Amino acid sequence: MVMNGKKGVILGVANDKSIAYGIAKSCVEQGAKVAFTYLNDSLKKRVVPIAEEFGSGDLVYPCDVSNPSEIKDLCESLKRDLGEIDFVVHSIAFAPKEGLSGRFMDVSKEAFGVAMDISVFSLIEITKELKPIMSENCSILTLSYYGGVKYIPNYNLMGVAKAALEMTVKYLAEDLGKDGIRVNAISAGPIKTLAAAGISDFRFMLKWNEAHSPLRKNVTINEVGNSGMYLLSDLSSAVTGEIHYVDSGYNVMGMPAVKFDEEGKPTIAWNGEK
Repeated sequence: MVMNGKKGVILGVANDKSIAYGIAKSCVEQGAKVAFTYLNDSLKKRVVPIAEEFGSGDLVYPCDVSNPSEIKDLCESLKRDLGEIDFVVHSIAFAPKEGLSGRFMDVSKEAFGVAMDISVFSLIEITKELKPIMSENCSILTLSYYGGVKYIPNYNLMGVAKAALEMTVKYLAEDLGKDGIRVNAISAGPIKTLAAAGISDFRFMLKWNEAHSPLRKNVTINEVGNSGMYLLSDLSSAVTGEIHYVDSGYNVMGMPAVKFDEEGKPTIAWNGEK
């Protein structure tokens, strides 16, 4: 029970298929008390049953990160109901649909601003507003993806946002380190989530990662959740500013495995088969 006595908030649970759900599940199983937020009434209907499942039916709060007053209200609610908090999970990202397809140079300034505001600046703003109620060894965790480091087809604007998010993690880690607060990110492999539904050819991405990662498999929300729990717990007390990959090792690959046909031409191998 390495999270026994820990209290925290998870922003961005969409449903029981989301990575944030996996993190919440692992934390609760290890003894944590978890509060949840929702974006709007439509998502509230999905989040409340999840909170009730984890014994937190009375710890569900509205929080649209594009509205600064709702972040301030969240801080007051958490202070009232939980007092100090020991961890924060930022599982929030958004880019307008136009930023996830077509030519990258055609993305609008408006779409760029929205993606950076929701996906990146929200982490900074949440950290700033919640800091007064953070414990001395509080841990902050956000979620990234390999598309912020390397080009991924159809990830486009979100890739740029994730790159900014990863550097934000590093700068926040240095800034908050003097206060004993840690900041890390998990870069998970592709998982069938609500957010992933907006990426074209996502099924192909899943097949590609399964075929070419060292472990020859895709990751699950439970696997990512366990890693998230580790980074939120005291087990990782000396870890901060890290981008922790949970992707079956895909990020270490320099090129895919290949086979050769009868004419000597290379063909991509899928799990060792042509």
